[in-house]
Amino acid sequence: SDQVQLINKNDLFPVSPPVSVCLCQVPEPDKELVEKYEAMKSVFYKRLMNAYSKVQAAVGPMTENLGQGHGQAAKDYIEELQGNPKFLSAVKIGTGLAQEAAPLVDKARMAGLGLYGHYVRPHVGTYLDEAITSIKVYLDKVLPAEE
Repeated sequence: SDQVQLINKNDLFPVSPPVSVCLCQVPEPDKELVEKYEAMKSVFYKRLMNAYSKVQAAVGPMTENLGQGHGQAAKDYIEELQGNPKFLSAVKIGTGLAQEAAPLVDKARMAGLGLYGHYVRPHVGTYLDEAITSIKVYLDKVLPAEE
């Protein structure tokens, strides 16, 4: 009457063959893919720097007036923070960590490009390239790499 029937988990989730990936055998990315990635990254950073300079030019006059009114407290805090030894130490530690991590990030990036080039690019590379090309048209209008 009130019997509890146990359900075997294999009935709900059929057993799939084991899948393993050895990360020590990551395929090398194609030279063409690396060059394309580096070029896109360079243009992206140029876009960011151009946008930053535009924002800085627009905000510059407002920051000159920070000394007047409520902005003085923020300006004083920033000046105090820049002279704080704990803050300066944290900045040095963060900079050191970033420098130490750079080779690891580069290795991970190359592994990611290798995996993408070997497994994903053959299936979606053309579509992704077309999408990036169409997006560049709008980015050149909204966020150009160079003025």
